[in-house]
Amino acid sequence: MRNEKPSVIVLGAGLGGLTAALSLLQQGFDVKVFEQTRELKEVGAGLQLSANASRVLYNLGLAKQLQAIASEPAGKEIRLWNSGQSWKLFDLGTESVSRYGYPYYTVYRADLHKLLVDAVVACKADAIHLASRCVDVEQDGKRAVVRLENGASHTADVVIAADGVHSVIRSKLIAPDTPVFSGCMAWRGVIASDRLPAHLRSAVGVNWIGPGAHIIHYPMRQDRLVNFVGIVEKTDWQVESWTERGSSEECAQDFAGWHADVHTLIEALDTPFKWALMVRQPLDCWTRGNVTLLGDAAHPTLPFLAQGAAMAIEDGFVLGRCLAKYADAPEAALRAFETARIGRTSKIVQGSADNAKRFHNPALSGVEGAAAYVEQEWTAAKVQERYDWLFNYNVDEVAI
Repeated sequence: MRNEKPSVIVLGAGLGGLTAALSLLQQGFDVKVFEQTRELKEVGAGLQLSANASRVLYNLGLAKQLQAIASEPAGKEIRLWNSGQSWKLFDLGTESVSRYGYPYYTVYRADLHKLLVDAVVACKADAIHLASRCVDVEQDGKRAVVRLENGASHTADVVIAADGVHSVIRSKLIAPDTPVFSGCMAWRGVIASDRLPAHLRSAVGVNWIGPGAHIIHYPMRQDRLVNFVGIVEKTDWQVESWTERGSSEECAQDFAGWHADVHTLIEALDTPFKWALMVRQPLDCWTRGNVTLLGDAAHPTLPFLAQGAAMAIEDGFVLGRCLAKYADAPEAALRAFETARIGRTSKIVQGSADNAKRFHNPALSGVEGAAAYVEQEWTAAKVQERYDWLFNYNVDEVAI
């Protein structure tokens, strides 16, 4: 039997890697985080933290910090692309707390990233090592050796590869990266709320749906910002990058004929970015010996259920539980983590793909047909079926 907890290296200081590091540090593990960038910063984008994700952050003692940076929308609604007709999707706010136990927040990704960085550093001042790009991991008996681009090598009992959608470790140890273009590209940007009319600053999340495209916008940073994402079916853009700049004119052209409110949002964007949405099939496994994948490295998904960040955050907490429970057998801990998570994450990946078809259905082209389609596809019973299992997930009780 071991007399001490296993040492852990986390590759990648994104949301999932930092959540795992924080969970483990709070439980007394020796953790080092290696991050390839020279500066800790996140791209300017928003994300949604449904109750299953906010539950994790509350369990990590970050409730007050999260409340200080987030917006808490009162609900979600659907709007039709051309007429602007709206339907309530579901209530949030107090309804999320009473139904699922925790709030539903919308946040600026950079704010959440800083919150997690600060929490990790508060636990261990030198936990995060920048300019430390991993190029290889080798299994050495019961330990793993991480080799960095700068020539340094580090050994640990456990390696957690949270190195993103283009994971080096996934390609080397688990499976080659085989992305297939989804047929959709996304526009994203952030808008200062004071640049918008009052009705576009309301505390709700909005899904505009139409034939071949949809748009999502919601408040962030105590309602001072609005996040914008527009997804459109097209074949002439296949660059999978979050930093590729486009123009407001090009974005507006992709949504020609859409409601005036949509174009008001697009005109208010400072810099719209664009990226191609790629599909990757769920992995059958993501663990080899004492090395495991986490977050986008393990289960990249299309952004149509708003669960990509939530899955990574859930991963980090469940992995912390597994390593604490099976501290004497790190490989068993990683197998338990994979077993606990792979079914849920694979179901989310598939559900996201299904939502793409629902949001872009040709039936949405005409007002009458669209109304019938919405009333058929977004009944209270169907909404509950699609979302309750997501939001009710309990990271601190799921079997490991």
